[in-house]
Amino acid sequence: MKTLKDFPLDQKRILVRCDFNVPLKDSGEILDDFRIKKTLPTINYLLKKEAKIILMSHLGKPGGKIVENLRLTNIQQRLMEYLDLSITKAKDCVGPDIEERTFKMQSGEILLLENLRFHKEEKEGDLNFAQKLSKLGDIYINDAFGACHRSHASIVGVPKYLPAGAGFLLKDEIDNLRRLIEQPKNPMVSIIGGKKVETKVKLIDRISEISDFVLIGGLIKKEIDEKKIELKFPKKIIPPVPGEVEGLDIGPKTIELFKKKIKLAKTIFWNGPVGQIEDEEFIQGTKALAETIAESSAFSAAGGGETIEFINRLGLTDKFNHLSTGGGAMLAFLSGEELPGLEALK
Repeated sequence: MKTLKDFPLDQKRILVRCDFNVPLKDSGEILDDFRIKKTLPTINYLLKKEAKIILMSHLGKPGGKIVENLRLTNIQQRLMEYLDLSITKAKDCVGPDIEERTFKMQSGEILLLENLRFHKEEKEGDLNFAQKLSKLGDIYINDAFGACHRSHASIVGVPKYLPAGAGFLLKDEIDNLRRLIEQPKNPMVSIIGGKKVETKVKLIDRISEISDFVLIGGLIKKEIDEKKIELKFPKKIIPPVPGEVEGLDIGPKTIELFKKKIKLAKTIFWNGPVGQIEDEEFIQGTKALAETIAESSAFSAAGGGETIEFINRLGLTDKFNHLSTGGGAMLAFLSGEELPGLEALK
């Protein structure tokens, strides 16, 4: 797989697929800009190389229609704050006017396209739509790991028409997640929280192969029992201590048990809170685990929207070796599935 370092970038139009699908308030205001920050190294490198930069992303679920609160205006503003540069936002993401605009761009100029999902063809993986997008660039760079498990036009279609490679964010994700599953230092401890156990069974089974212990939250344990799900390595699974509150948060005995296991680890993987963290009353378990991991000298990786937001909220971002921008994409990658977005770059 090529990366942006493998291409001559000077004076070239570089079409970058970003993942600016950030959590928003009802007003459209950004709640957490972690994904925007993680794209900055790629953008800064392209600026240094005097490229013409065209950024594209989806945001939310507009269902193929224009939704005012899902325009990328707030993304544009946040990027300008971080880069301290003027950024133009296009009124759409395809069309002859925008194509003409890209040919008039100067080196170091940045154009942000409007929300890709305002066109239903994006989610449908429509190749005509992908071809229209491809006319806006000379080289395609995928820096949207969080969308790589989707067979969408901007992810798998555009590389059919342009020389393609990975951005720094995408390469960093692959390198760190591979390190986690291919070369973990033992003991390895994994923590799987949240809910929707059906989406995590493959992950639990795959991560159990390489982990010494897999700590699971109360809701996951409850769903496993209720749905009579059989796991491949049940002896490695450590559930909450019986009798303590399950689901809303883990109790004090479980916190101590989980902390004890985490302190033994040389590799730690974490996906999903172990309590209802949107309610201050039920954050103690998840907070204790986050702080224990942050204090550890082990290689630590975490992922999943809620988990990352919570780590950011506690100000512990710099204490983890790798924080993944992908939720579903990370689960799919670690479960051993092929990601269409990565396949498209090969």
